[in-house]
Amino acid sequence: MATQKTLNGLFFDTLKDIYFAEKQILKTLPKMARAAQSEEGKAGFLQHRDETQGHIERLEQVFEILGKPARGKTCEAIQGIIAEGEEIIEDFKGSIALDAGLISSAQAVEHYEMARYGTLIAWAEQLGLKDAVPLLRANLTEEEATDKKLTKLAQSQANSKAAKAA
Repeated sequence: MATQKTLNGLFFDTLKDIYFAEKQILKTLPKMARAAQSEEGKAGFLQHRDETQGHIERLEQVFEILGKPARGKTCEAIQGIIAEGEEIIEDFKGSIALDAGLISSAQAVEHYEMARYGTLIAWAEQLGLKDAVPLLRANLTEEEATDKKLTKLAQSQANSKAAKAA
């Protein structure tokens, strides 16, 4: 008879997924900062790198709460989103549309993270993991704030700059 799959197992599996994703994002943000043309974009990517380090540390605390080692599980979704971002950097390097493309890529990452954290919070509440909820919620709150900053930057600068050549 097959082993019964549980919400606990799904929670742990998804936690490993977002842990892997955050570590990949941490490696990618400096590349995005170097590629960004606007000073605001460069600064924003570097600030989010620092926040991402905090996300990783909070996730490690959640692993501790579970009594499990902090290990990632390959997340093909984030690898695909990051690859798309790298393609934008390569294809639009030096163009007036680069920053708009970088912001678009960064928002795809943010939306993936927000979906994962929202799910993990709901599951942690269901499983009675009361100590994990505030840690996950703090990460979600920062991801939402970053998404709003990216939208503001796109609307106030990058998109209109990119549209000038149209």
